[in-house]
Amino acid sequence: MNRRQVLGGVGVLAATAAAARQGLSGSTVGIVDRPLVDAASDCVSKGQVCLSHCHEMLANGDKSMAACAKSVSELLAVCGALLALAAQGAPSLPKLAAVAFDVCTRCEAECLKHAQHPPCKDCADACVACAAQCKKVAA
Repeated sequence: MNRRQVLGGVGVLAATAAAARQGLSGSTVGIVDRPLVDAASDCVSKGQVCLSHCHEMLANGDKSMAACAKSVSELLAVCGALLALAAQGAPSLPKLAAVAFDVCTRCEAECLKHAQHPPCKDCADACVACAAQCKKVAA
């Protein structure tokens, strides 16, 4: 994955989140969890940057980043789905939030092993914020 692909993916996610926020302005209060939408969106965007960094480090021979890359890949899959369900106030959101809490917590722990790298530290911080929002919603 090159930087152009990562930036394109981040752009699509940001546009999706922005569209969701705009489209939800008239929504009934309590259906859409805006703090969770924001936290999941931040987690996804910072996770994309972290994964790109991991790939660059792996390409340069730093195999210590393999577990971080794997953890962030899982995070991106789960938090992407979390963002979509939170934006629509889906009834299955509490169950996914419980899974996302676990994934975010594990990703944070893995990224903190590489906190000397700003993308990993940023991802860990986003994971903490997302896990906190997930905990409020989780079933």
